[in-house]
Amino acid sequence: MLRKARFAGDWYPGDPVSLRAALQRFVPADAPQVHALGIVSPHAGYVYSGAVAGQTYARVHVPALAVVACVNHRGIGARAALMASGSWETPLGKVPVDERFCTLLLQNCPFLADDPSAHLREHSLELQLPFLQYRNPGIRLVPVCLQQLSFAECDELGRAIAKTVRANGEQALLVASTDLSHFESQEVARELDQQAIEAILALDPKGLYDVVGRKRISMCGVIPTTTILSACLELGARRAELVRYATSGDVSGDFSSVVGYAGILIQ
Repeated sequence: MLRKARFAGDWYPGDPVSLRAALQRFVPADAPQVHALGIVSPHAGYVYSGAVAGQTYARVHVPALAVVACVNHRGIGARAALMASGSWETPLGKVPVDERFCTLLLQNCPFLADDPSAHLREHSLELQLPFLQYRNPGIRLVPVCLQQLSFAECDELGRAIAKTVRANGEQALLVASTDLSHFESQEVARELDQQAIEAILALDPKGLYDVVGRKRISMCGVIPTTTILSACLELGARRAELVRYATSGDVSGDFSSVVGYAGILIQ
């Protein structure tokens, strides 16, 4: 099936010329690049989080394969849902799903389901795709949409992703799509977000999962981030780096109720 660009023209520019111009503004051409196992990148409307996402993507070599784990905001479909065939469309063109990798991943994780319905109305993966296309026009995709997983399930899926990366024999960039705290004051958001960021920088997926639950941090993508962090650890991650932190208030000027965004490299 073709998953059409549902949010183009609303959350991000809807025509290729305007979208490329926006990506050129957001992605610094002279940023020093590293080979990263994974990244954490936000998924709000580009006017708010595009600069954080762009600076993050600018810092990494983007290979021809990306495994993107996103949050299921709408609760549609399976708790762990893979779109295992077809392609995704953006104004920059179509991104094919890597069907071989998806077949292997389904074999390696018994509770992961081939369920495209979870992806049809979800924005948090789609907003990553133009950045991936801009950095590598030949990108192929493994789209994973997650909700309501225990830490043990996040860890199991993360290990399955790492096992599949090894078996597939090709470098892949693992992407966790998440925003941080939602609708807190700027001061409170920064305090809460710092605790989640510290757990990621410490390469501590259990610590991240626990602190978000314990402190009630409204980090929508804690499950995909925990999963990708577990996968990166299994693949040998040794360090993480915060590229940029910002909030919606930095753009809107309204600091009474903000959403937090972080871009992080995992190496």
